[in-house]
Parts: sequence; structure tokens; C-alpha cells
Amino acid sequence: MSWLIFTLCSVRQWSSAGTKLTCCNLSAHNRTGQMASDWLAPAERDKFLMELKATGWVEVEDRDALYKELHFKTFNQAFGFMSRVALQAEKMNHHPEWFNVYNKVQITLTTHDCGGLSKKDIRLAKFIDKVALSL
Repeated sequence: MSWLIFTLCSVRQWSSAGTKLTCCNLSAHNRTGQMASDWLAPAERDKFLMELKATGWVEVEDRDALYKELHFKTFNQAFGFMSRVALQAEKMNHHPEWFNVYNKVQITLTTHDCGGLSKKDIRLAKFIDKVALSL
């Protein structure tokens, strides 16, 4: 069993009403002191978010998550897209929150284990963009 030790690095201002701690605010170290691979450092987070926003992803208000809405020509195309993403999500053991009506697919990505965005979300978002461009 792998043990993790979490240490608070910083508090990110979330809104004028208060603060929210997210994955990028925590350092996760395994028993040997190595950084856990899926946590986002603040600099990484900013870089990845800038890249993903350029492809249409937006940050969800009131939670640490990413959202994107995709439109396809037909239901079959939307369903085929979802099937390809579902296979990758299963391989990653990281599943999106999504909603589909006919040719529209709405996707929200967040890592529930840590209560916010992680590298898993970034990898899945990039895969989603790649699949969407191929259709």
C-alpha cells in the first residue's frame, strides 16, 4: 500500500466570500518523499489552464473544475465521440461528468479525490480535444 503525506503549501483565494483549497495547493508525497505525479503545482496549473482555455475549456464558477460543450453533426457522431472518451477514461480510471442530448455533449472535469483539478483532468481534456478534432 502506498502512503501519502499531505502538507499545506498555500491557500488560493477563491472568491470574496472566502477561500478554497485545491489540489494545486497541496503537496502530496509518498513514503519516500517523492512528489505524487497527479498533483498540479501552481505554475503548472496556470500554464495548462491557459492552453486549455485557448481550445474552449472554461473554469466552472464555484468549484475547481473545467467545462466544455461540444456540438456534433449527428447523434451518432456525438455518441461515437463519447465512446472513445469513455474507453480512455476507463484506462485512466478517471471519469468525466457529462451530459448528452442528441448532438450536444457537455463535459465537466474535476478530480473528486482531491476536490479539484489534477493532472488527470489536464490529460483527459487534451485527449478530448484530440478526439473532437478528429471527427
